Amino acid sequence: MQTSVLPEPPDTLDTSGYVLEVEDTFEGPTLDRRLWLPHYLPHWSSREASAARYAIDGGLLRLRIEEDQRPWCPEFDGQVRVSSLQTGAYAGPVGSPIGQHRFTKRAVVREAQPDVRLYTPQYGLFEMRARAVAAPNAMVALWMIGYEDEPDRSAEICVFEIFGSDTEPGRAKVGMGVHPFGDPRITDDFSAVELPIDVCDFHVYAAEWTPERVSFFVDGRRIRTVEQSPCYPMQFMLGIYEFPEAPRDGKAEAGAPARTYPKEFAVDYFRAYRPAFSGAPANTLM
Repeated sequence: MQTSVLPEPPDTLDTSGYVLEVEDTFEGPTLDRRLWLPHYLPHWSSREASAARYAIDGGLLRLRIEEDQRPWCPEFDGQVRVSSLQTGAYAGPVGSPIGQHRFTKRAVVREAQPDVRLYTPQYGLFEMRARAVAAPNAMVALWMIGYEDEPDRSAEICVFEIFGSDTEPGRAKVGMGVHPFGDPRITDDFSAVELPIDVCDFHVYAAEWTPERVSFFVDGRRIRTVEQSPCYPMQFMLGIYEFPEAPRDGKAEAGAPARTYPKEFAVDYFRAYRPAFSGAPANTLM
């Protein structure tokens, strides 16, 4: 019996086999609520406490941590402050442990939420042009999580993750890969790759997710590939985080001081492509 060999992924980003399905260039006066829910995992906290601080101007989305902002979920996540958007929401009743991205075993639903599926694709090519922040106690990220309507549909694809403490002029570590969380079919495969770029300038971060693998790109160049793939719909999480503890690894401040506000994560555009082959389902915004 012959064994089929999958072709190697391309070294540069190629959209020729895809159809543009979603594009947000943040040109309008307000956030597109057909695509983005401006809260971070509100079921573990509340919509009020998890509400994102942001502005849209000059064709940019500016996600912010501001000086007077309160922690999003002090009961379960201490003094972490977050401004984040997501493209879906799913959780059980109040008091239940059922909910997306249960980041601690102590977490239970504190506020009931309607189930929301704004954009939950399965496979595709996704890219974002964005500018990170160098504050040592901040992190910015674009990641995907399983919608988690079934408990094991809970893996994460991290398109990019940048800690301010991992940046210096002209160089930075960019995290990318997959995490299993509650999915027994996925093995943790994540790396922070050092790249010769200034992440406080705009760069394009992308992931190509197929049934066989996930490949990660920066400025159109493939950086790494994970030879495994979640096999269910996933939603997007886009945010900036501020942590109360000292910079990781005892590093000195790398640019903006920790107490400078607002901390700002600027996004120029988000694009999502679906496979162009016949029969590929459209992931229609609802």
